[in-house]
Amino acid sequence: MNKDVFDYFIKGEKKYEVIIGLEVHAQVSSNSKLFSGSATKFGAEPNSQVSLIDSAFPGMLPVINKECVKQAIRTGLGLNAKINNNSVFDRKNYFYADLPQGYQISQYKNPIVGEGKVLLDMPYGSKEVGIERLHLEQDAGKSIHDVDPLNTYVDLNRSGIALMEIVSKPDLRSPEEVNAYIKKLRTIMRYLGTCDGNMQEGSLRADVNVSVRQVGDKNFGTRCEIKNVNSIKFMQMAIEYEANRQVKLLDEGKKIDQETRLFDTKKNETRSMRSKEDAHDYRYFPDPDLLPLKIEQKLIDDLKKTLPELPDNKKERFMNDYGLNSYEANVLVSEKEISNYYEEVAKLSDKKLAATWMMGDLFAMLNDKGLNISKSPISAKNFAELVQSIKSGEISGRIAKEVFELMVKSGDNPKKIIESKGMKQQSDPKELEKIVNEILTKNKDKVDQYKSGKEKLFGFFVGQVMKQSGGKANPQLTNEILKKLLKG
Repeated sequence: MNKDVFDYFIKGEKKYEVIIGLEVHAQVSSNSKLFSGSATKFGAEPNSQVSLIDSAFPGMLPVINKECVKQAIRTGLGLNAKINNNSVFDRKNYFYADLPQGYQISQYKNPIVGEGKVLLDMPYGSKEVGIERLHLEQDAGKSIHDVDPLNTYVDLNRSGIALMEIVSKPDLRSPEEVNAYIKKLRTIMRYLGTCDGNMQEGSLRADVNVSVRQVGDKNFGTRCEIKNVNSIKFMQMAIEYEANRQVKLLDEGKKIDQETRLFDTKKNETRSMRSKEDAHDYRYFPDPDLLPLKIEQKLIDDLKKTLPELPDNKKERFMNDYGLNSYEANVLVSEKEISNYYEEVAKLSDKKLAATWMMGDLFAMLNDKGLNISKSPISAKNFAELVQSIKSGEISGRIAKEVFELMVKSGDNPKKIIESKGMKQQSDPKELEKIVNEILTKNKDKVDQYKSGKEKLFGFFVGQVMKQSGGKANPQLTNEILKKLLKG
């Protein structure tokens, strides 16, 4: 196969399409665990946040954390999903060294949240991805293999931490769509405050289900599950490798085994871990220590009233109220903090110009310094004043970049910098006309050449005016005066 499966898909030549579904594990934003009062702070000393319940001490009974239930409901509402009034916790039975109980408390047939949907903005248009379900479950501990060459250590700080498992329908068809889906899901949860989405801390990770089938075939192929992928980049790499591995097997007339695989980030390949379990392998049964969960409709309705404006609604408002295009609005609602910063700037300055400068110079500076917008050295108020100084013609775009750099270093107000550095744009028509006349008088030969048809020399005259004015000449006014005098 000379081209990979995605090239065939993009060019309409391939005979296979990729089917992708995700099981996203999102850590619930909560100060305590799902069934105990233990803390959930990231980076604590190993085994320092473990209760008798978390360590499965005999006779210790779990008690549901009501805040985690509310967070799951809020997330479900944010995903336009059905909230189930009756929900049951089950035991999912399997053995692993960092699972002290020998089972995981999860949900099987009766999850808290039912079907929902997420809308993606792709280059080829809007795409709807179905949500199959969202259920609550407890996390396992963490096995540590790199401390001792002969022994594996276990840290139970994560044991019992509340997770929302968000299961998508098999609606995704490329790594690019997976990228957009994860980012959108993370954005929604961050807006809601239900998950911080910090993948580097393990707050968001996914099991990726991949299968391929011939174009036109309505039946799904045999899927393989790639476990615990903790970055969007690695998800995309794993999907590309796995899809092409499966296509190669089918092209060779071989069979694909249903199995669980791991992604080796160093070798950029997936490899077999174990045969894929089905639900009956886990011997699910209702947890006898936890009563069925009855969720009153009033609680759901009350929580719905507390939801913030979500990304899709905010995007539409930005386009309608601020005149932004779809791309600009998408970028500016991608993070709650970014949208808040933009709105503060837009209230005090030109909305369109503010968007352009934010997405250009401000984002470039933040990226270069490794900062998020909440740590920006330029306040929204000062940034708005800079935008207005450009809009009013007080400074040129070129000078604005100098002012911007000085604002980054000092944090000062742009007006103060402009006045103290003498950077105000020269916009007096009489003064500019005087400068232009001097330039034209000094360069009569070039004026004659311009009038004889060498119109490219116009840029030369503009440059000379800028040079003589120290870059302070108003560009628009300079052009108008030059055109008028060169005609004479």
